[in-house]
Amino acid sequence: MHPLSSDPGLIKTVATGAARLVLALALLLIAAGVGFAPHAHALKADRLAPMDVEADTLETLVNEGRAVLTGNVRINQGTLQVTAAKAEVSQNDKRQVSRAILTGTPATLAQDLDEGGRLNARARNIDYNVADGIVVLSGDVEIDQPRGVLRGQRVTYDLNTGRMTGGGAEGPGRVSLRINPDPPSDPP
Repeated sequence: MHPLSSDPGLIKTVATGAARLVLALALLLIAAGVGFAPHAHALKADRLAPMDVEADTLETLVNEGRAVLTGNVRINQGTLQVTAAKAEVSQNDKRQVSRAILTGTPATLAQDLDEGGRLNARARNIDYNVADGIVVLSGDVEIDQPRGVLRGQRVTYDLNTGRMTGGGAEGPGRVSLRINPDPPSDPP
């Protein structure tokens, strides 16, 4: 029996988990721009587009409530593009997505902005704990958008409070920000 046909509910959970992960990552990228581009918004039309998920392999672990996609994982929705070597989606006892983890060298996310330009993010590990509303990017994190760049070894974003912290891999460390100047306005 093909693994996709073993549990249609878990397959739907994988798609839902991917959608929640993508939304959380888009929110993280927008939040990362708050310090230097408060008006940056991910392309709204992307939320209405269908989501396509591809990978070399899919393994569903029904008894554990997990699904693992490996090899050239790609998630596309409108202009949003996510790539990873591996994506793991877990669900709780109520069959709701509880955690999604992307890993790669690096895992990447890119999306057009309503205001023009593009957000690009990369990290070796992107971990979204749905229950806690926490997204953690770790390992050579870089978030780049038209108004600037944020780099560090670890960036944590709390979707509940909007609080973002950055630093070293395990605790305090250095982050760097590059804030680009406003583009010149046209004379009246």
